[in-house]
Amino acid sequence: MKILKAFTFVGFLAFILVLSGCSSDSSGDASGDSEASEDGVTLTIGSWRTEDKASYQKVIDKFQEENPDIKVEFAPSKNTEYNTILNTALKSGEGPDIIHLRPYAPGIELADAGYLEPLDDLEGLDQYSEDTLAASKGSDGKQYGVPLNISTTQMFYNKKIFEELSLEEPKTWDEFISLNETLKKEGYTPISLGTKESWLLSLSHGIIGPAHYGGNEFVDKITAGEKDFTSEEFQSSIDAMDELKKYFPENYEGLGMEDIRTMFFTGDAAMFPLGSWEIEVLREMNPDLELGFFPMPSAVGKEPTITTWVDGSYAVNANSEHKEAAKKFVQFMTTEEFGKLFTEEFKMISAIPGIESEDQLVNDLSQAVEEMSTPYMMLVYFAGGNPSTKATIETELQGMYLGERTPEEVAKAVQESAASWYEPFQ
Repeated sequence: MKILKAFTFVGFLAFILVLSGCSSDSSGDASGDSEASEDGVTLTIGSWRTEDKASYQKVIDKFQEENPDIKVEFAPSKNTEYNTILNTALKSGEGPDIIHLRPYAPGIELADAGYLEPLDDLEGLDQYSEDTLAASKGSDGKQYGVPLNISTTQMFYNKKIFEELSLEEPKTWDEFISLNETLKKEGYTPISLGTKESWLLSLSHGIIGPAHYGGNEFVDKITAGEKDFTSEEFQSSIDAMDELKKYFPENYEGLGMEDIRTMFFTGDAAMFPLGSWEIEVLREMNPDLELGFFPMPSAVGKEPTITTWVDGSYAVNANSEHKEAAKKFVQFMTTEEFGKLFTEEFKMISAIPGIESEDQLVNDLSQAVEEMSTPYMMLVYFAGGNPSTKATIETELQGMYLGERTPEEVAKAVQESAASWYEPFQ
């Protein structure tokens, strides 16, 4: 989700590793029919989740118990470099056998470019809803990815700080503002958010925005072209983002992801507007952290919201020399066995329906998803365009926090971007 940077030396090494992992095992033709060899088959998995190597190894070990002739290597690249590394490899006819797809537009673009193998005949896909499958369905209507997990964004909070100050989870926007004032008065940074990395801004708007534009009702109207980004509802969401900056850390313009995470898990900040994937990271950083969350309360009399989306799917490289073996692995990712293991190891909500977690926080989030979910609108519906409308709101909000844009100019720029490609606006 971050803006791509130029290759670093580390990124180049990761690129070489991905390519060597694909080419060193070549023992058959590109049709994928020659999986067997004296030493079996080795598959590589490309991903941006470098922090998940240990957890993926447990998944791989479970798969290899039943498929000892297929060796699988998880070879992730740095988050900010993954797209460039992957696209460069695919354009050269190379790349990992199994590809972790960015959700929605970026992954679908790879399918439309012919880089991915259709998976419509894969068993287990019929258990997912159409909304879930849409995250990796090509423009031709074919399915190119197996959905991995449902991510959520919400306001995490430090329970000890809330208990110390006798604060309760807010039920209205006014209560939310009031607790921010109390936290600030008591010497805590209320909201741990920095604006140095622009992707954090579309993410946080995805949490805060629905409280002001009205959640799903507005999403339905804007995706149908009945509203646009200059509407009063959307403008109020940008105004709220601007107004909340007084609750951000000092010098927030220079703070990135590592900075704001550290502020939260060390107890300097009371709240952290981020995603469900941070649960295990935060616990590793501070095992004593008592982590809670609350859905964002509405400012317009609607229900509170948890923002959700399908955060990645797994696909098979159309140029893999081991497509049938790769399909066996992604087939495994549709099973209840995988869903339980994934939920247990990653502490995330599996995209496979009906999978429960032994972790109470993850289960509470899963329940909230069922009751009060709203889509991450900019990612699910407005990640098209060049630059994308999602990227536009990120850079425009960044400009607003630097004092270079007014909230009105932000909304106008977002609308101009969407109008350049989004059919209902044309």
